[in-house]
Amino acid sequence: MFTDIDSPLQQLKGFPSHQVLVKRDDLIDPYISGNKWRKLKYILAYAVLHYKNHLVTFGGAYSNHLVATAAACAKKGLKSTAFVRGDAAECWNNEMLMLCKLFGMQLIFTDRLSYKNKPALFESHFGEDNNTLFVDEGGASHEAVKGCAEIIAELPADVDHLFCAAGTGTTAAGLLTGIHQQKLKTQLHVIPVLKGGAFIADEINKYTGNTDQLVLHTDHHFGGYAKTTPILIDFIKKFTAKEGFLIDPVYTGKMFYAIDHLIAAQYFKPTDKIVALHTGGLLGLMGMKDKFNTYDKE
Repeated sequence: MFTDIDSPLQQLKGFPSHQVLVKRDDLIDPYISGNKWRKLKYILAYAVLHYKNHLVTFGGAYSNHLVATAAACAKKGLKSTAFVRGDAAECWNNEMLMLCKLFGMQLIFTDRLSYKNKPALFESHFGEDNNTLFVDEGGASHEAVKGCAEIIAELPADVDHLFCAAGTGTTAAGLLTGIHQQKLKTQLHVIPVLKGGAFIADEINKYTGNTDQLVLHTDHHFGGYAKTTPILIDFIKKFTAKEGFLIDPVYTGKMFYAIDHLIAAQYFKPTDKIVALHTGGLLGLMGMKDKFNTYDKE
């Protein structure tokens, strides 16, 4: 199913004072792109090895993970189900869930209180079905960390600074694992996209047992998860028009804004090689289109 793909590195034009490259994992697949492809690679391999024909996972109404899981299962010939956080009447009519349904995913809408206990939800619906596999929100797992660690072998060994945006820290844990495995000097810079993101260091440590070479930048969340401001939207518009590829307000927009801010603050040496990981997730723009239209009018 998932063959090895070495996504390209692209030089950015908007940072003439420094060498800034972007690892274009967003190009891996239209629906299973970026870190979603990396995370699901070994989860699907585990499912096949253990004769599981049904993946059950979790996410919000605009979750890129849900779309990626639905598409991956459809390609592999597996069933998929998602517990969707929120009320059916509020969530049903959106583009992301439409894609999930087109790929054959069954949706179970769940109130926010029940959603907090994901293992209990899984047990109540599928506990007696040995053919099902529990897949945590965002694909968080040791298999996901293993898949994301492989990115490091696809990068030049002389990268000084590697950037990624983070919601749960699973992708970052994989990147740090790869850095340690390869014994590289690279510093991993993580941009938490939600308020109070310092906890991500603990999440990464759960997988790696070592946070050496990890740097957290917790001041670029723009109000919290899926929150934005006119400043961020304006940055995304200018960046996209200049570089010729899309970034989103939830993850990659905040990461590239942080890089721009750090360069302006002379954080890096002029000779440093900087790489930003584009983790895909561009379908999430569908849930943010009102922000772009609103700010256009201001």
